[in-house]
Amino acid sequence: MLRLLLLRHAKSDWNHAGLSDFQRPLNERGRQAAPEVGAHMARHGLNPDRILCSSAQRTRETLSLVLPALQGEIDIRLTRGLYDASERDYLDTIRTTGGGRTLLVIGHNPATQATALGLIGGGNPELKRSIASKYPTAALAVIDFDADRWAAVEPGSGRVVAFCLPRLLAGATALSTVPLAANDGASHSDD
Repeated sequence: MLRLLLLRHAKSDWNHAGLSDFQRPLNERGRQAAPEVGAHMARHGLNPDRILCSSAQRTRETLSLVLPALQGEIDIRLTRGLYDASERDYLDTIRTTGGGRTLLVIGHNPATQATALGLIGGGNPELKRSIASKYPTAALAVIDFDADRWAAVEPGSGRVVAFCLPRLLAGATALSTVPLAANDGASHSDD
């Protein structure tokens, strides 16, 4: 089994005149949300073997604030290919650059949301509806695949396990923070 963690970067700051979109940093809310997401991941054993992160400023800052909560050896790869990319680009990157059993991708919308929706073929339908409705900054989707290598991951082959919304993380004990969806009810040995 493979597990994909799709994290949209935390909230960015639009108040820096003269900076390009690529150079935009996180704002205060983003700097607070990212470590909370990392702590939530750690509480539920969501420790990636590899991280693929867009090289944009806001995604690199999100990574730096999530990383202290994670455990174990992690192969981290920054790539410009996740910036201003499509769902197809994300899937190609996951297939060709994914590694280990658990992969964290830190990227941007609309590609993060479209990738999640394109990969989900099963799991709790309420989680998929929540992802389709809105994929806010610092939101995290957890998708499992019955595959043994990332190159074998196909659209519609994943099962959504959780969707974590940053505004609901305070005091959250369930893997999912989506109201009415909680978890998918499946048993996971590493959750």
